Amino acid sequence: MIIDNLEYNTEREKLIIPEYGRHLQKMINHTVAIEDKEERNKVAKSIIAVMGNLQPHLRDVPEFQHKLWDQLFIMSDFKLDVDTPFPVLTKEKLQERPEPLDYPQNFPKYRFYGNNIKRMIDVANSWEDGELKTALTFTIANHMKKCYLNWNKDTVEDMAIFNHLYELSDGKINLKGSTEDLIEASNLLRGNNKKKHSSNNSGGKKNYRSRGKKRY
Repeated sequence: MIIDNLEYNTEREKLIIPEYGRHLQKMINHTVAIEDKEERNKVAKSIIAVMGNLQPHLRDVPEFQHKLWDQLFIMSDFKLDVDTPFPVLTKEKLQERPEPLDYPQNFPKYRFYGNNIKRMIDVANSWEDGELKTALTFTIANHMKKCYLNWNKDTVEDMAIFNHLYELSDGKINLKGSTEDLIEASNLLRGNNKKKHSSNNSGGKKNYRSRGKKRY
């Protein structure tokens, strides 16, 4: 009976890379069994062309051809012996664990500030003391406060930011005794920092709070 010849997927060989389909897998298995190497090379190149046609959206991806050849060796269970324009991928190389990447930050416990903050602090450290450096220092502190609030979604005292700034600057920037206030948390979270800074400094005049404190 015809029904006796039906083949179910559960009874078939498991596909190594399913998106290429069973017919391509059978072509690769056939290529592995070809005894003549010249013929294997010819068939392998034809299979690579078919694989490329099945993924036209990846043609502009760097090293696209290299990826196809690697997939070809993977689908052959690394049994295919053909000439390749790229280094042959081995099972050991595929299973090799990559080296862990170092987190590119000098102070990992303050990751929520980001690397740019540390770069800005290093720039501030290189400037001579003066009003311009003071303005930059408070700009950095305000940005640190905003980063902290985005991470914590709560509130933070200015003194905590000053302590972090002191530590990140290796003790070269000390605002712990400052009487100046940073921008309020509610304004930072609403994204009104630029608008408030612009209105407070219109006309090039220094702005003072009602209690006589300078704002940065």
